[in-house]
Amino acid sequence: MNKENSKNPLQLKSMNHILIVCRSLEKSLDFYQNVLGFFPVRRPSSLNFDGAWLFSCYGIGVHLLQSEDPENMPKITKINAKDNHFSFQCESMATVGGKLEEMQIEYVETRIEEDGMEVDQLFFKDPDGMMIEVCNCDNLPVTPLAHDVMLIR
Repeated sequence: MNKENSKNPLQLKSMNHILIVCRSLEKSLDFYQNVLGFFPVRRPSSLNFDGAWLFSCYGIGVHLLQSEDPENMPKITKINAKDNHFSFQCESMATVGGKLEEMQIEYVETRIEEDGMEVDQLFFKDPDGMMIEVCNCDNLPVTPLAHDVMLIR
């Protein structure tokens, strides 16, 4: 492998979508449209199973897939910032917190501090237990580690 491709060996361009298996496609559609601001887009007619494709004005796609066995999906656990999640950058943490309270969506707040900079995070779950983070992460610069060094804690 040449050095140029070693930094992007698959030559990826961007993230396309996240697929979420749902207990209730209806509840998930409502959540992703009315809480996170996604809108439905055309889904190929060759997909002969229940689902929906959504997109956002911030360039992220979510594909929802109705579970074939909703009763046997994993139980929804408590909110844990260290659990699998996907994250959204926001304009105002206060606005997000206020809107989540208005919508009666339970959330947990955390803060990261580094070199005098602070990043606030709100974690909450979708109707199927998928963890979502909203943050002001652009407060913390992305700083590459030294060449070919990985830090594992």
